[in-house]
Amino acid sequence: MKKAGLLYVVLLSIVGALVLASSGGAAEAKPIKAAWIYVGPHNDGGWSQAHDDGRLYVQKMLGKKVITTYKENVPEGPQTLQVIDALVRDGNKIIFGTSFGFMDAMAAAAKKYPDVYFEHATGYKTAKNMAIYFGAVEDAIYLAGMAAGAATKNGNVGFIVPFAIPEIIRHTNGFALGVLAVRPDAKIRLVWTKSWFDPAKERKAAESLVAAGVDVIGQNVDSPSAGQYAQSKGIPWVGHGSNAKKFAPTSWLTSGLYDWGLYYLKRVKAAQNGTWKTGSYWGSMADGFAVLAPFGPKVSAKTRALINARKKSIVNGSFYEFTGPLYDQAGKLRVPKGKRMTLPQILAVDWLVKGVVGSPKG
Repeated sequence: MKKAGLLYVVLLSIVGALVLASSGGAAEAKPIKAAWIYVGPHNDGGWSQAHDDGRLYVQKMLGKKVITTYKENVPEGPQTLQVIDALVRDGNKIIFGTSFGFMDAMAAAAKKYPDVYFEHATGYKTAKNMAIYFGAVEDAIYLAGMAAGAATKNGNVGFIVPFAIPEIIRHTNGFALGVLAVRPDAKIRLVWTKSWFDPAKERKAAESLVAAGVDVIGQNVDSPSAGQYAQSKGIPWVGHGSNAKKFAPTSWLTSGLYDWGLYYLKRVKAAQNGTWKTGSYWGSMADGFAVLAPFGPKVSAKTRALINARKKSIVNGSFYEFTGPLYDQAGKLRVPKGKRMTLPQILAVDWLVKGVVGSPKG
C-alpha cells in the first residue's frame, strides 16, 4: 500500500508539472497587441486607409497571434500623447504613429514607456525603443507625373498639396520632374490646403485649378474628393497613397503608393519574438515598398510602355530623377549636371524645381 501510495503521489506530481508547463505554454502563446494611430479616418481612401490596409494584412497573416486596433482622426500635438497613454493602458506592446506631427508625442511616450515599442512613419527622431520608417515613394510619384505629363493637352497640370515640409516638397518635385520628362514646356500649378485630410478644401482646390485652366489634376493629400470632382469634369487625375480608381474610374491615371503591410508584419513579428531593434528604414521600389498603382483607361499603351521602361531603370539604379542639372523656380542651378542628390539633401529640400508655379513656403 505504501508503494502504491508513493506511486500515486509521483503520478500527481507529474500531472501537476504537465499542467504547469501547459499553463506556461499558454501564457507564452498569448497574442501580442499592436496599435496604429491615424491622422485621418481609417477609410479616407488615401494615406490613412493605406496604413489600415497594412494593419489588416498583419491581422490576416498572424491570425490569433495578434490583436490589432487603431485610433483615427487623432490631432497632431498634445492630444496624441493622451491617445498613446490609453493604448498603453490597454496593453498594446507596439504602437505605430503614421503622421509626421505625431513625432514629438511619440518621442515623449518612448521615454515614458520603455517597455513598449514605438514606430513612427515619416519622422527623424529615434530612441532605444523608437524606430522610424518611410521610403522613396517620390520615385513612384515621378512615374505618376509622367502619366500626367502625357495626359495634359494644354500643358497646365494642377497639384494639390498639404504642408510646406521637405516630404511634400520632394514629392512635388518628383511629380513635376515626371511631368516635365514627357512635357518639357508644362507648368505645374500648386494649391496648398494646409491640411492632410479635408475633402471640402481639396475639392475647392480642384475647382480653383480647373478655373485657372489646368486639364490634369494630381495630389499629395489624402481624400479622393479632388478625383471625384475630376471625374465629374472628365479630367485626368493622379491620386496619392493608395489605389483610388473606384472613386474616379474613367479619370484615374495612376498613383504612387506604399506597401506598408510587409514592413508592419516584419516589425510586429520582431516585437512578438523579442528580436525588435530600433532603426531607420528607408524603403524603395526595388524592395517593393514604393509602388506604382495600376493604370487607368486614359493611360495609352505608348505611355504605359514609356513609364514601365523608366520604372525598370529606377529599380536597377541606372536612373534617378533627382540628378542634375536641376534648377529651382528662379533659374538657379541647384544640382550640377551628372550629380545625384543625396538622401540627406532630399530629406531637407526646401526649394521647388523650375516649372512649378507656387511658393515652397506654402
